[in-house]
Amino acid sequence: MSERAQPFAELTDVTAGARAATGVLAATDAAAPAPADPFRALPERNLDKRELQALVDELAARPCLWREDVAFSDTERHYASLHRDEHVDVWLLCWTRRNDTGWHDHDISSGAVRVVQGVLTESNPRIGGEHPATAVGAGSSFCFGPDHIHRLTGATDDAISVHAYSPPLWRLGQYDITEDGLMRRVSVSYADELRPLDAPAGLTTRGSTRRSDHPGKQQRKQGEEGEGSRHTGARTTVGSGG
Repeated sequence: MSERAQPFAELTDVTAGARAATGVLAATDAAAPAPADPFRALPERNLDKRELQALVDELAARPCLWREDVAFSDTERHYASLHRDEHVDVWLLCWTRRNDTGWHDHDISSGAVRVVQGVLTESNPRIGGEHPATAVGAGSSFCFGPDHIHRLTGATDDAISVHAYSPPLWRLGQYDITEDGLMRRVSVSYADELRPLDAPAGLTTRGSTRRSDHPGKQQRKQGEEGEGSRHTGARTTVGSGG
């Protein structure tokens, strides 16, 4: 099961659909100097789920690291890779009510999610019963282990979330649950589109650009990683989890 943290007081005034993203982010730490790179302080090992939760909570409070990557689309789920090395990867995701990851796991990776604006809905599968769903609002975060299966959807048209995984996402499992309770799992690459298996083919996701000269986005160390995982100044589009 995922474990949730209480919302931080400084972020709880951002309610569902209350403000446009540009207004919220422009008012946050606009005159503050660029902070030290938070990724350089990470240990040279895989992080557990609570460490990942602490990381996304810290990054949420540093919008200068991700606010220029914010964008929304009803037809394309928008995401941006903020950091990836051999131990952890970090993503920014933007959501509208039409954005849906479908049921999925994260293979061998633990993860954490922090909602910085709007509301997401996290659902968990229950075979033979109603799937429980939880609204995760701005200022809330949760973490989970590699055994966790869930589905994330946008509950507002302006939701923004920061996600971290360790070890970095490489394979994910997508699930289809039929009305009579049968479940099937399909293994996909982290670079593949993540959406419901029965979703229309025209509903796509979109990766945004990631530039390694952004504050806090330099790679600490590059491992033997696959296509889309190395960012050395060129703009790169890759896939993402949820």
